Amino acid sequence: MGDYTNMSYYYDVIMTSGYYDYEKIVDSLLNGQTGQRVLEIGCGTGLILEELAKRQSQSSIAGIDLTQAMLNIAQERLKPFGNVSLSQQNVCSLDLPQQQDLAFSYGGVWYFVVDGDKEPFMVSHIPDHEANQLGLARVAQYIAKGGTLLLGIQGPHHDYAKPIANGMVYSQKIEPSAHGFTKHYFLNDGDTRLMAQTIDYRTYSFAQALEMMGVNGIEYAPQENRGHLFLGFKKT
Repeated sequence: MGDYTNMSYYYDVIMTSGYYDYEKIVDSLLNGQTGQRVLEIGCGTGLILEELAKRQSQSSIAGIDLTQAMLNIAQERLKPFGNVSLSQQNVCSLDLPQQQDLAFSYGGVWYFVVDGDKEPFMVSHIPDHEANQLGLARVAQYIAKGGTLLLGIQGPHHDYAKPIANGMVYSQKIEPSAHGFTKHYFLNDGDTRLMAQTIDYRTYSFAQALEMMGVNGIEYAPQENRGHLFLGFKKT
């Protein structure tokens, strides 16, 4: 699974420079519902959980991430919220004290790429196929019957470079691989490279993703789709 230690120090300024709209993400997550047990799979520095916790003091909110450097930032950010618990975990060995009503990943471990009218495909931060199967099985184990799994939607990936809020330049380069693609992330301050991070991603066709989830009792539920931000699934 992708480890983001190299990116952790700069993650917040990159993500809050127009990369994601956290208010809209949480609007879609909540969809008018309150009082749920909620899990974020791959919570990073806690930016989504912070917005969620501000609105949902009555919910039990959990976040897991593989990268301890990310969690260190999240723990500081989320100190004011007593209903949020964080733990360093590999999703392939996920261990939680209770089942969840809602589990979601918005680019954290799994997400879907949608490109116009083309069929969506699933992207995983886990390059190994057997590990993906195990991770999805563990997640399914901790979603209550009738509960919801939401996986984020992103647009096509491409090479680009752009200035961010502090004037530095964030860039990424995509290279195809035998099982998906490799993504190189860079952050430069003038001629100085401050950060370089490489992540190997695995991709699955929509049919393959549905099959992998289906064997674990997770079925595609179009009625749970949240606009252009999440595809919805139900635990049967």
